[in-house]
Amino acid sequence: MPRLLEKRLAPADSLWAISWTTALAVVAALGVGGLLFLPFGSNPLDAYIALFAEGFSSWRGFGYTLVKAAPLILIGLGTIVAWRTGFGYLGFEGCLLVGAAAATWVALETAAGGLFGPLPWPLFLTLVILVTIVAGGIWAGIVGIFRGWFGGNEVITSLMMNYLAVFLVQYLVSGPLRASGDLPQSPRLPRETWLPYFLEGTRAHSGIFIALVAALIIWVVLLRSRIGYELIVTGLNPKAARFGGINVGSRQVLAAFIAGGLGALAGMVEVLGVHHRLLDGLSEGTGFIGIVAALLGKLHPLGVLIASTLYAGMTVGADAMQRQAGLPSSIIFIVQSLIVLFVLASDLLRYYTLHLPFGRRRGAASSLKTDLPGET
Repeated sequence: MPRLLEKRLAPADSLWAISWTTALAVVAALGVGGLLFLPFGSNPLDAYIALFAEGFSSWRGFGYTLVKAAPLILIGLGTIVAWRTGFGYLGFEGCLLVGAAAATWVALETAAGGLFGPLPWPLFLTLVILVTIVAGGIWAGIVGIFRGWFGGNEVITSLMMNYLAVFLVQYLVSGPLRASGDLPQSPRLPRETWLPYFLEGTRAHSGIFIALVAALIIWVVLLRSRIGYELIVTGLNPKAARFGGINVGSRQVLAAFIAGGLGALAGMVEVLGVHHRLLDGLSEGTGFIGIVAALLGKLHPLGVLIASTLYAGMTVGADAMQRQAGLPSSIIFIVQSLIVLFVLASDLLRYYTLHLPFGRRRGAASSLKTDLPGET
């Protein structure tokens, strides 16, 4: 009797093979998740139609999906840079908060009488992006220095830095940046510092274009440049990288700076595009969801764009599913978790060949070797 799984001589790493296995995993996860709808007396097909229609079938819903997707894309890109360099950074929640605080400070200082004074929009946007990237880069770079130069544990350090960022924002909105009133929040940012809306009747802002440009830059730098090659080699085999003359510690610090800057841009987008002020509890777990989006996207810029948009659309459609299908909106988190588990498990098909046993007409035992599409 043949074995069910047989190890491949080489993993199926073609783009088509990865795309196919990922799509199959998502469909399988949705199928299993649909079983959870049955005890509520809901038709899974109708529930999924309501779920995805809300976020993708109307301009209003799609605009809100883009609002949710922009910070996830930026954090997902930061995860790609860090993790593919072998730097297991988990501090994007803190980077987002630091970036939000930096963007708030710049925006408030561009008001009349501020440090920078009124600035033309292009100059203001350039300034706030630079300040935000530097702030987030330094914040994550601290962890990178501990890891790259002193061999510290970046996972524990970055998680602890998240708490420091939370306390920092609480201090700012309760003290130096607090607006008059009882709520711990900053003053409302000047209208001219907001990211402009581009879909009439929606809250879709130009932060999504910042995320798309960042994705293009990361794709070029990481996959089409020498420095990107050195970062990836550092992540794949640090010993081989050192033997080839690459300064592994410096590359990990650089990856931390880039990842932190991207995470901070997510905070800038949230402040200038959505809330228009600094708030306590601004993040709501976005930093960790962005990491999930990167895993769903197989640590590839294009995959992150698709995964972030899908994840955001499902979040937007959760309330519609509750209204139309009578399901609790919280069930969507279970479905999203199933998608993550199935996508991660789908890597098994890249490393193993699946043999499905079928009986022949003559009764002899046989097996069907299932090769991934696009595999030679």
